[in-house]
Amino acid sequence: MIKSAVTISLVKEAEGGPFIFWHDLAAGCAKAAELGYDAVEVFAPNADAIPVDELRGLTAQHNLKVAAVGTGGGWVIHKWHLCQPDAASRDNAKNFIRAIIDAGAQLSAPAIIGSMQGRFEGDVSKKQAHDFLRDALNELGEHAKAAGVPLIYEPLNRYESNLLNRAEDTVEFLGTLDTDNVVILADLFHMNIEETNISEALRTYGKHIGHVHFVDSNRRPAGCAHMDYAPIAAALKETGYDKYASAEAFPWPDSDAAAKTTIDAFNKHLA
Repeated sequence: MIKSAVTISLVKEAEGGPFIFWHDLAAGCAKAAELGYDAVEVFAPNADAIPVDELRGLTAQHNLKVAAVGTGGGWVIHKWHLCQPDAASRDNAKNFIRAIIDAGAQLSAPAIIGSMQGRFEGDVSKKQAHDFLRDALNELGEHAKAAGVPLIYEPLNRYESNLLNRAEDTVEFLGTLDTDNVVILADLFHMNIEETNISEALRTYGKHIGHVHFVDSNRRPAGCAHMDYAPIAAALKETGYDKYASAEAFPWPDSDAAAKTTIDAFNKHLA
């Protein structure tokens, strides 16, 4: 059975970004539980800012899980990513992600690599960037395995990264890794830009998908634009997807309304 999740951002520098709840874990967890969500997804500025004991208490109190933890604070705040030309910056990015993996693992929550994958530009060729990314995913994937969680890699659209944009290319790339512990995040917003047919991509590559961002075509909450969810839901169910569909969307028109709109769409299409 597909499970629902909603995002909570603790990153001041990311204000205005596509997260439903902001800055207050207690309030976000309480509202998520009130609306019937199964879990929360937490975006923190660094590993030390993930209050593991507090989150464990809040999720137990509200009968929630932590679906995943984001790593993008390393890019938003420090501008680190895994494909930078200098080894020191790449090491900073890997160390940042490694610490997030360790914090999330204490809550049985996998870490997501999205914006921190970076891009190729300047003196870094596409092949070199892919080599950097491959090395990082091998290292971090095995670190996550030792911590007891998968590592989630998110293909981004062409305007945010030029590394791997489509499910087909991402699965082919994952096949070149030594680790078997990296899964794909299927973000419907990015897929709407890059995939010819979203439902067909989900159906074809479903066994590689470990997380879904449930959002509409304009990055507003599901149901607030023109995404056709019926074939998407059918494809996910046909592949036996049983993990999280998480609301990573703008808090439009506000956080509470966005959370309610999303859970209504989830219950209509995915529950």
